[in-house]
Amino acid sequence: MTDESGERRGLLPRFTLKDANTFLLADALGDIQGHDDGLFSDDTRMLSRFELAVAGRRPSLLGAAISQDNTLFTAHLTNLPLPALGERSIPKGVIHIERSRFLCGSRLYERLRLTNFSDLDAQVPLKLSFAADFADIFEVQGHVRRQRGEYLPPAVDGRTVRLAYRGRDDLVRATQMEFSRPPVSISSQEAEFLIELQRATVAEVFIEIGTEEGGVPSSERFDKALQRLSVSMQKRLQEGAAISTSAGLFNEWIDRSRSDLALLTTALPTGPYPYAGIPWFATQFGRDAIITSLQTLWLNPRLAAGVLRFLASTQAQDESAFRDSQPGKVMHEMRRGEMATLGEVPFGQYYGAVDTTPLFVMLAGAYERHTGDRNLNDGIWNNLLAATEWIERRLDHSSTGFLDYARGEQSGLINQAWKDSHDSMFHADGNFPRGPLAVVEVQGYAYAALNAMAELAAVREDLQRSAAWRARAERLCAAIESQFWVPELNFYAIAIDGDGKPCRVHASNAGHLLYCGVPSEERGAIVVKELLSNRFSSGWGIRTLASGEARYNPMSYHNGSIWPHDTSLCAAGISRYGGRAPVVQILSDLFEAANHFAMRLPELYCGFPRNSGQGPAPYPVACLPQAWSSGAIFMLLQSCLGVHIDGRRKEVHIERPLLPSGTESLSIRDLPVGDADIDLEFRRVGKEVVAVPRNHVEGGVRVLAHL
Repeated sequence: MTDESGERRGLLPRFTLKDANTFLLADALGDIQGHDDGLFSDDTRMLSRFELAVAGRRPSLLGAAISQDNTLFTAHLTNLPLPALGERSIPKGVIHIERSRFLCGSRLYERLRLTNFSDLDAQVPLKLSFAADFADIFEVQGHVRRQRGEYLPPAVDGRTVRLAYRGRDDLVRATQMEFSRPPVSISSQEAEFLIELQRATVAEVFIEIGTEEGGVPSSERFDKALQRLSVSMQKRLQEGAAISTSAGLFNEWIDRSRSDLALLTTALPTGPYPYAGIPWFATQFGRDAIITSLQTLWLNPRLAAGVLRFLASTQAQDESAFRDSQPGKVMHEMRRGEMATLGEVPFGQYYGAVDTTPLFVMLAGAYERHTGDRNLNDGIWNNLLAATEWIERRLDHSSTGFLDYARGEQSGLINQAWKDSHDSMFHADGNFPRGPLAVVEVQGYAYAALNAMAELAAVREDLQRSAAWRARAERLCAAIESQFWVPELNFYAIAIDGDGKPCRVHASNAGHLLYCGVPSEERGAIVVKELLSNRFSSGWGIRTLASGEARYNPMSYHNGSIWPHDTSLCAAGISRYGGRAPVVQILSDLFEAANHFAMRLPELYCGFPRNSGQGPAPYPVACLPQAWSSGAIFMLLQSCLGVHIDGRRKEVHIERPLLPSGTESLSIRDLPVGDADIDLEFRRVGKEVVAVPRNHVEGGVRVLAHL
């Protein structure tokens, strides 16, 4: 359907803003139309409609963009023909409307700036239509509730509108809208203005929307809030090391990924925490935040520190089948909406992920190894012990001897590894396995977690427990090699079911096993070769499932699509077993995919094979931005450059570095090594890539090149 402005509804690109626990998703005109878009705060949609009309029609779109630092959205609009003022009407395309907005302090600030480029004076009728349905985020995703709360009578006063809802949890949620000039008419659904605009003049309307009264909107308030937001964002962007290359377009991808991570990172009392993605996952997720921290640890260990502290503070203390929690287990997801508060969904503080707990321990080990900082892990040592005890209890009680899962109640997630869709685990014939399920990459995480605890205990001179954890890790490794390797498949099974039968399926999960260092060199080389084959490698990244497998569907969520974070973990494993050259190609593939997505890799995209002249096919409801998709480039770069940091010894090890395709040099500024920072430069010299410090190395840091 095409409306009078010539724009096809639903096909306009969408833009996202975020601040703390509030985010906004709207189309390129700046409009919210009430489908899955809106202004959300604490998992509740506070604004479900917000549309601008000029003389009763949507304006025409000239262009829209968000600033490089992800703070300010600007849409450039223009008018359709306006009613006559005197004998002549105002033609289309002569009134420029700049619609700018940002979120600061969980409050929406908006400015409408109108400029008259006509040779006539004009009266411009503007109308803003609005609504607040106060839908829970799960309702927006399609969950049908048996009962809702009550809408309270709206309050309209001069240039202020207040819409409110009392939930079944007795919490009143309110949306307060305030306008800088009195409308000519105002109601609980719309505000109309008549803007007198002489030739070559400018007029402005300011709007603020929040959960409470904020004051009369004005140019001064708009500018001051934008300045506060910019300062906050610049501080986030300056965290950690900075990377730049000789290739301008590649730098755009780096900068966009860095900005997206800064946008998604929220300051919590425990430190910075990357929220998973927008719109569906704009909250704390355990697995996503840990993997994002692992991707960026070499550049910004402070992010990992914040994640470890938060997850330690929310570690399960009791057993709950509804929340899938047991003592020592690490949180999967946290929600703040009405449905979570009432227990209509279990996700208020939910623990239904089998991999978050070993990943938590892995991250703690990697953090201390990288930084040399013992204080953080000393502060959460009891949490690490509790997490490791949970891993070992689960291993002991499993019928297969592996770290498996089974949901406690029907309301929980049926699959609880990273591929958590209902159809992601299956046998070679496509039939679903009987649980509990032990997924292959989770065993790799458990192996790495036990080794991490052995290393941490040894540093603390607890040699007895160190030896016990090391021995258990080796026994687990041997069991993985014995039971997950399928000779006729010449590959690892994706899972072992509750009957001890392997699910003989070629899936990217085995690439995570490479990342954890489980396979022998021989088997690792076989997995590398398979992941680089046409069955897995689409030319845009590594598919989650090899083509030809039962349930393979390149348009699915987990069965043949491409997830950038998954590809980055596989690439890190490939680098470990198969060298740097294949990773350079994978990085090139993802860079070209990013180029098709305006330098912002989505949560996932379709796994169709690459064809000349065609870009990767988008997955329709993928989150954008997504933290671990934004982090993928940094793990890929580390794998190409062969950089490993030993913070305890204050050493930077560089092993057989390669540069991304099309770049002649790459520099890293303020790379953290223990309590010091260094600058490095990589550049091509003939057929080799050399790495040299760009400044005098201070603080006892040593740079060791291994060619």
